[in-house]
Amino acid sequence: MKRIAAVAFSLSLAAAPAALAQAPADNDHTLQAMKDEMARAKSRLELQIPKLDKPVRPYYIEYRLLDMDIREVVAEYGALVTSAHTRNRVMNVAARVGDYKLDSSNFISEDGFRGFIGPSGTVGIDRDYDSLRQDLWIATDQAFKEAVETYSRKQAYLSSLARQSDIDDFSRVQAVQHIEPLVAPDWTSRNWDQEARDSSAALRAFPQIYESKVTYYLVFMTEYLLTSEGTEVRANHSFAAIESGLSSLAADGMQVNHYYAAYVPRPVDLPSPDAVRKALNVAGTELMAMRAAPPAPDYTGPVLFEPRAAGALLAEVLTPSLSGARPPLAFQPVVEQLMSSLGGRSDWSGKVGTRVLPAGATLLDNPSATDYKGALLVGGYTIDQEGVPGEKVTLVDEGKLKNLLMSRRPGPDFEKSNGHGRSSFLVDARPAMSNLFFSSAEALSKEDLKKKFLDSCRAEKLEFCFVVRQMDNPSLSLLHQEDFSELLASFGGNAATDRLSLVVYKIYPSDGHEEIVRGARISGFGPRMLRNIEGIGNDSAVFNYMQNQTAGVAGTALAAFGTAQNGLPASVVAPSLLFEEVEVRGARREPKHLPLLPEPPMSARGSL
Repeated sequence: MKRIAAVAFSLSLAAAPAALAQAPADNDHTLQAMKDEMARAKSRLELQIPKLDKPVRPYYIEYRLLDMDIREVVAEYGALVTSAHTRNRVMNVAARVGDYKLDSSNFISEDGFRGFIGPSGTVGIDRDYDSLRQDLWIATDQAFKEAVETYSRKQAYLSSLARQSDIDDFSRVQAVQHIEPLVAPDWTSRNWDQEARDSSAALRAFPQIYESKVTYYLVFMTEYLLTSEGTEVRANHSFAAIESGLSSLAADGMQVNHYYAAYVPRPVDLPSPDAVRKALNVAGTELMAMRAAPPAPDYTGPVLFEPRAAGALLAEVLTPSLSGARPPLAFQPVVEQLMSSLGGRSDWSGKVGTRVLPAGATLLDNPSATDYKGALLVGGYTIDQEGVPGEKVTLVDEGKLKNLLMSRRPGPDFEKSNGHGRSSFLVDARPAMSNLFFSSAEALSKEDLKKKFLDSCRAEKLEFCFVVRQMDNPSLSLLHQEDFSELLASFGGNAATDRLSLVVYKIYPSDGHEEIVRGARISGFGPRMLRNIEGIGNDSAVFNYMQNQTAGVAGTALAAFGTAQNGLPASVVAPSLLFEEVEVRGARREPKHLPLLPEPPMSARGSL
């Protein structure tokens, strides 16, 4: 059994058809192999520990398997770079020792960050019964032994504490049987290789762009879940994305970046090459404008976030806050401190009933939503990764916190899952948003909100104020790891509250004219800022994105957003947001050496 590669994929949980009573007749023996090996493990798997009266047995076992059919096409400047079509199946086996009150999960030991050597791996793509049982047998053995070891270490650590938490480690749920007919991948009649060529050719109009690439990422998958509690799931999912990163240098050597991304539930829903070319032309034009623009100055005052920036801002700030799960115990206090400094803990935990947003504001998460005014949403699903039906959850009503997103890991405020235990790849499921809707009963028209914004600028007697039109996604806009490492080093201890804006304009209240700037960073912007939103528009728009689920950094400016290869699809519907006082740090990145020669000539026609 091979070990899983580090490169992950995105998992889209689009709403599935109604559950069927039983699987239709087909040649898929996956669930049967899982059930037969599960039955053997439940009845016979045990480990005799010296000095214990009776052998240790797992109280919970979980088999997860993903059968993936993936196409990835990469092009740049109208030329195809790679085109790959792969099929693979990966599995993960989890075992828990102890009981629902206290078990082997939710603990980071001194070697907690070493990878598993058995429970996860690739399996045969032929859906062969015997081959899969063999892999499950070995993986179950390894998962159980690791659970026993972890449980022992966790008990030893807890015995050293003067006061232990009374929150359970795992919540009970009703078993679910949800078996869908197998669905064959439908790549449509579109020529994806040619579309990637045609779309990327739009950037030939910008020879000052040093690097760019356009990636089409198309996924069909079947997800299997079997638990010792009786849950059985076979569900079909699909997902598609177009992602592009652009990079250049300003005349002073400051690096400037931009990106374009489109995420949809199915490949057939992807925008046409013409639409992608237009969007890339906008991104390229904005990048050239930033390249020629002056660096942003330091600033404190009113800031208006327009819809495409507001949705990204809310996604970034709210991702850790909406989780109601208990954070993991850590053997070393420095680990807990690190997670706190990176925004890995919920600021809204323990605040149920208090005001967290302006009066009149509502926050709703709805996994069953498929679109907003015709714009497709990508965060929907029927059953979460823990086999719990996704529930529509009102998180905030009239500005007051009413609920939190819950997985099967209980928290200090709520004990039961509401079907939001989600994960990309086969990582542990954690509470995560699906389709998040932000609205207000006191919303203003676009014109009234802008007037209020400019009036605030005048009242502060400021020469200019800032409008943010788009937030950055370093996972896409930065094309090299060293650039990301440099960005990481620049954050210091402010990773949890600094936010990366991308397209930012100065607006002058005297006459309303605008000037683009580069390098602005929103400083000290945490969840508490959302209590004091000065104005909310009625111009809501959809922001589809990929949640980064990396432990400890999800929701920070460092890694709020992932890519189609490593993220979890989600959507935020949000309007323009006006804040009375926001601190903006001007550009401070180190300059780079410009190329010794000017850019070579590039024909507009290229290879088309």
